[in-house]
Amino acid sequence: MTLDSKAPSGPIEQRWDKHRFELKLVNPSNKRKFNIIVVGTGLAGASAAATLGELGYNVKCFCFQDSPRRAHSIAAQGGINASKNYRNDGDSTHRLFYDTVKGGDFRARESNVYRLAQVSVDIIDHCVAQGVPFAREYGGLLDNRSFGGAQVSRTFYARGQTGQQLLLGAYQALLRQVAAGQVQMFPRREMQELVVVNGKARGIVTRNLIDGRLESHWGDAVVLATGGYGNVFYLATYAKGSNASAIWRAYKKGALFGNPCFTQIHPTCIPVTGEYQSKLTLMSESLRNDGRIWVPLNKGDKRPPSQIPEAERDYFLERRYPAFGNLVPRDVASRNAKTVCDEGRGVGESGFGVYLDFADAIQRLGRQVIKERYGNLFDMYKLITAENPYEAPMRIYPASHYTMGGLWVDYNLMSTIPGLYVLGEANFSDHGANRLGASALMQGLADGYFILPYTIGDYLAQTKFEKVDGTQPEFRQAEEQAAAFLQRLLGVNGKYTVDHFHRELGRLMWNYCGMSRTAEGLRRVLKEIPELRERYWREVNVLGTAGDFNQQLEKAGRVADFMELAELMCLDALHRNESCGGHFREEYQTPDGEALRNDAEYCYVGAWEYKGLGRAPELHKEPLNFEYVIPTQRSYK
Repeated sequence: MTLDSKAPSGPIEQRWDKHRFELKLVNPSNKRKFNIIVVGTGLAGASAAATLGELGYNVKCFCFQDSPRRAHSIAAQGGINASKNYRNDGDSTHRLFYDTVKGGDFRARESNVYRLAQVSVDIIDHCVAQGVPFAREYGGLLDNRSFGGAQVSRTFYARGQTGQQLLLGAYQALLRQVAAGQVQMFPRREMQELVVVNGKARGIVTRNLIDGRLESHWGDAVVLATGGYGNVFYLATYAKGSNASAIWRAYKKGALFGNPCFTQIHPTCIPVTGEYQSKLTLMSESLRNDGRIWVPLNKGDKRPPSQIPEAERDYFLERRYPAFGNLVPRDVASRNAKTVCDEGRGVGESGFGVYLDFADAIQRLGRQVIKERYGNLFDMYKLITAENPYEAPMRIYPASHYTMGGLWVDYNLMSTIPGLYVLGEANFSDHGANRLGASALMQGLADGYFILPYTIGDYLAQTKFEKVDGTQPEFRQAEEQAAAFLQRLLGVNGKYTVDHFHRELGRLMWNYCGMSRTAEGLRRVLKEIPELRERYWREVNVLGTAGDFNQQLEKAGRVADFMELAELMCLDALHRNESCGGHFREEYQTPDGEALRNDAEYCYVGAWEYKGLGRAPELHKEPLNFEYVIPTQRSYK
């Protein structure tokens, strides 16, 4: 299989405009003849469905929540990047492009990243027009703050609830199209299978989560915008419902999976406190604008923070990275936090924590200013920990937060299955081996509002479609396959819960394929995961039936997919003998502990092809060529 990125040539500043002009168009009166399926209603899915409906296409939109606005995009708190240079501090489209390529440790496609930076300014204008309440300065202009991996202020925000406000903007646009009859909304549906007819994606099979019925839906193209797979670690900042099943079922139908080992660990999460926890809570990266990160200078110092004088504190990020300080990229901040904790200088009962201290900022700016910027985040922290961050430092520690890997897509956002498009975190595109903060919202809305609506038309305009109405054998086979999978789970009748196995899988993944990896550990876990998966199918206990509301059955199917995906993640991590971004192989690091890339052998996207359960997947490589940002050793010092 040859991977054709379809990335245009020519000056990078002109590529998207040139490509957009060369795309085939669908006549406005012909758009009503096409039917498009959109799975997922986060920022990428909701914006895509709304825009496609506005253009005149017939859209079916699906989500497993009771409402589209419950998508996990609401959890992206800190902000959204755009290169408007409102602060007049030297920002530009090229600088945002440069920072993103460098932040991803030179493992992203240049053309895609430049386009992302280019359309970022349009996102802000569009969302302001929708009424999104971005923070403003005294004079009325939109405010900006800094985020990790950048030395300019380009992050637009709405206190600590930016994702929620942006999602409400996309949600109202989506509901406008629902009211207009251009979008049919199907809540409480979970995708079970992708249906491929004559080599093209033509539909999906869903399960109605209320009554358990399997339903087939068909169209001319399928769009997956179902988010990332970080819940493979069990303890993660994702909503518990977030899963990889939609993209995993598509992978098993022929869509290649790109860079599965590129997972992000976020440095500012409330630490684990006990076995009873089912998820973790993120404290926004925006807090690193005003909060200073430190640990005691001396090993084993368990005094309260107020009793540790300045001379006995180690502001380790400021010490090691004077140019960026506390705003180094997430992978760098996370590894450094792990290092000081491994040295025995971590805080809290477990020793796995560092302080995020706002005392200096409160003294400098006043408590009211800090409350205006981060009030809801401070309130959330106090509710969870019973500690007041206005009076004592927050305790934070890294946790699984985002996945840069996902289904491989070309420049048009189409996977290796014709007619299957993948948006936002569900695809591998744009972020390379590490995502900079405030770039997830940017990518999701760029894909949904400003990229897919152009590129999908090119496919529809020049593809001959056979009539599909759900009676084709491919739909019947997909329904039978989905039904058999569900009945198999219900029929095990073992003695352990789904969570029991998910927790064990998460422990293996965090220990051996988490913040750091080794060849020895990966080989070990590649033996243990298949054994755990075999036990799962022999000993899991799923109560209830497939014909009613059954959340244990939903969870069981998702964990079954995680059991398979985890193995692919570890295979990818083992084959990539280098460190880059969030993929840190301990064998490959510089003398001062930074990630050591191997551009001579691994400057490519690793895209894996499914060959059947129990058979090794096949690796395909898309070489990455850098014309504008020459790969160098990443430095934030």
